[in-house]
Amino acid sequence: MPAAFDMPLLLLAGRLLLGGAFLVAGLRNLGNIPFLTGVIAGRGMPLPRAALLAGIVMQTVAGALLIAGFWTDIALVGLVAFLFAATLLFHNFWDHQGIDRVNRINGVISNAALTGGIFIILAAGSGG
Repeated sequence: MPAAFDMPLLLLAGRLLLGGAFLVAGLRNLGNIPFLTGVIAGRGMPLPRAALLAGIVMQTVAGALLIAGFWTDIALVGLVAFLFAATLLFHNFWDHQGIDRVNRINGVISNAALTGGIFIILAAGSGG
């Protein structure tokens, strides 16, 4: 890597951006619990509210850990598990048509890209 890149600064910025995205999304989901519980229930998940709350906890705690730089590898693995479950539950494009299908496909692509980025961080050994 060229000397022009400040690696510790890039790592901090990456942790803030990636962890912050999950933290903010989790906090935002707290305001949508009734709606999101209904979506999960509609997909046949047992105990949909408990599953949703577990997902929100995973999202927010792992995001906060990543930002803080604590247990980042564990946080990153937790975020991969979260992304896998969220993709299956909320981005079921195969059940939709039109713009709703396109939006759900975009969600799958976004979650796949996030997962790929997390895998790169873990493989590089700079997660923490």
